[in-house]
Amino acid sequence: MARMDAGRMKKYRSMISTVGKKYGIGPGLIAAIISRESRAGNALKGGWGDYNTGRGAYNAWGLMQVDVNPKGGGHTARGEWDSEEDLCQGTKILVGFIKRIRDKFPSWSAEWRLKGGIVAYNMGDGNVHSYGEVDENTTGRDYSNDGCQSAVVH
Repeated sequence: MARMDAGRMKKYRSMISTVGKKYGIGPGLIAAIISRESRAGNALKGGWGDYNTGRGAYNAWGLMQVDVNPKGGGHTARGEWDSEEDLCQGTKILVGFIKRIRDKFPSWSAEWRLKGGIVAYNMGDGNVHSYGEVDENTTGRDYSNDGCQSAVVH
């Protein structure tokens, strides 16, 4: 996916780099989340994605698809969908999940804590349970691997 999204991702490169420096996280990882979540904005309708037919509303906002569902992340959409403010919000949430997983599983290797944090971004830290199977409930069962591998491509 990252290779297919590379052209669309170019216009966000500077902003991603700025946000990565601000939050101390590699821009490749931010780009990977953007690619996986919104296909660099290509999968969104006016900035919204993840339509929930049961709610009759969208669950997520922006390039990183911040969860706005009250029964999910419950975040408030900030900034324009493709703005630095939007990326800051998503990145801050991602960094928070990485830290939570680091604290929750201190014996895990740094790689597995990162994978766990990426998975938690996708589905919440309460759904990260076991070493080696962090992706057991993610879409495609490969969310963290996809994110980690994509980070290298960007």
